[in-house]
Amino acid sequence: MHTHEITNQVPDLHDYDLYRSDTALVEAVQREGAHWHDGTLASQGEALGSAEMALLAELANQHPPVLRTHDRCGHRIDVVDFHPAWHTLLAQLRRAGLHALPWMQPGDGAHVARAAGYFLHAQIEAGSLCPTTMTFAAIPVLQQEPALFEQLRTRLFSREHDARDLPITHKRSILIGMGMTEKQGGSDVRSNTAIAMPADPLNDGRGTAYLLSGHKWFFSAPMCDAHLMLARTENGLSCFFVPRWLPDGTRNPILIQRLKDKLGNRSNSSSEVEFEEAMGIMVGAEGRGIATIIEMANHTRLDCVIGSAALMRQALVQALHHARHRSAFGRLLAEQPLMRNVLCDLALESEAATMLMLRLAHAFDGPDDPLQRAWKRIVTPAAKFWICKRALEFTGECMEVWGGNGYVETGPMARLYREAPVNSIWEGSGNVMCLDVLRAISRETEGFQRLLQELEDAAAAHAALAARVHTLRQLLQAPDEEREACARRLVQQLVLALQGMLMLRHAPSGSAEAFLASRCDSDGGRVYGTLAGASLASQQAILERAWPA
Repeated sequence: MHTHEITNQVPDLHDYDLYRSDTALVEAVQREGAHWHDGTLASQGEALGSAEMALLAELANQHPPVLRTHDRCGHRIDVVDFHPAWHTLLAQLRRAGLHALPWMQPGDGAHVARAAGYFLHAQIEAGSLCPTTMTFAAIPVLQQEPALFEQLRTRLFSREHDARDLPITHKRSILIGMGMTEKQGGSDVRSNTAIAMPADPLNDGRGTAYLLSGHKWFFSAPMCDAHLMLARTENGLSCFFVPRWLPDGTRNPILIQRLKDKLGNRSNSSSEVEFEEAMGIMVGAEGRGIATIIEMANHTRLDCVIGSAALMRQALVQALHHARHRSAFGRLLAEQPLMRNVLCDLALESEAATMLMLRLAHAFDGPDDPLQRAWKRIVTPAAKFWICKRALEFTGECMEVWGGNGYVETGPMARLYREAPVNSIWEGSGNVMCLDVLRAISRETEGFQRLLQELEDAAAAHAALAARVHTLRQLLQAPDEEREACARRLVQQLVLALQGMLMLRHAPSGSAEAFLASRCDSDGGRVYGTLAGASLASQQAILERAWPA
């Protein structure tokens, strides 16, 4: 006897094209110079939207990495084992070139093309992006050492994923990780205590080897073939390339103490390690390790922006899919005025985030002029602060659209929600980003003035944007200590002004007006679903643009 029939439950969202269904993304790819990559992105979007890819992402997170410190005989091996789904995901990333595309195919729109592909993958599985991002960001750092880079080039650029745990010379491709954070310092890497002592010169022309001793409290993706890390020499903090295996085929003494038991990002391994005179090769000038690594941080922070924008996009699509299939009180959720207001507000937030992250990627493609440098050095940390912060609230709101079904692990919303905080924390927390914005403004003075002029020009014909730019200028004129205390408010004003400018330029007028009107009163905080004055037709147009029904 059947006790009940299953009705009004929403089917899983599978087998859809992540790229072609995202109008704002497609338009931005064309606008920002990556039109030549459109066909490839369409293929990636279709593949990533498949049920098969969703299952792989689920498996990789249901079966997290496992550490084996010793073999059965007691030998130290420090191996992290992954579910096969993890390696399949890494192979997909590698084929797409997301580990090195702008370095392999430099030219107009290369960073935009790579950002769009990264954005698509991040919607399906975020953990596998960690070693991909670090490898990508390590390449321009390693290029500072031509002899070393020449030995690594082919393996860095390879589009084949090689999962084998072997010395670099025996592998077809390699991944690069990072090891910066220590127990006592966190973001304050200047307090690092790991030391590096000169050893014998290498006989292959790569320079002098150092022996590194100390610890790292967050050592990302320990199964990478090498890591870039900071250690202290007699002349200060320096950057080192530390391979997992030594040239003679023995293991470098990098001892994995344990894997972190993380809130999210579960498919990826993060670890604590000890170094017992591990061999490393200096990269960049001695005592200039932080300056050397800044180039890497600019790229990893951009990926944090892209990754958070992607989580927002996927959460929005899942919320819209649910609302268009789930009924309550006699109507579909999507037909109910208050829910429609919430969904429209979320759609505007997601579109503005997408526009900003691809405009940022365009700056990395652009010439080295003051305006593009201002976008890279000022807007990158600002966007990381704001977009990554917004992703937390955004994914929570989308989970609430699902109700109780969103709170259980068998659906997609819990993983999106657990994933959201990591980008806000990794590569510098919110305060670190805001202080970095202030430092960058003081250094990139010409570029920042051009950026402000760009905002002034856009605001000339729009009162709401003009008011925000005016508030921004007032905050910039405050005394140093007061400006630092209000740095979060200043950065919020800057990012919302830039998003408003981009929406005015590139979004439909109804969307732009709704975005600017709703964000002009956000200084004290706001919740989603507070749009005012948007007609039913305007709301329907916003939702149809966000994700066609």
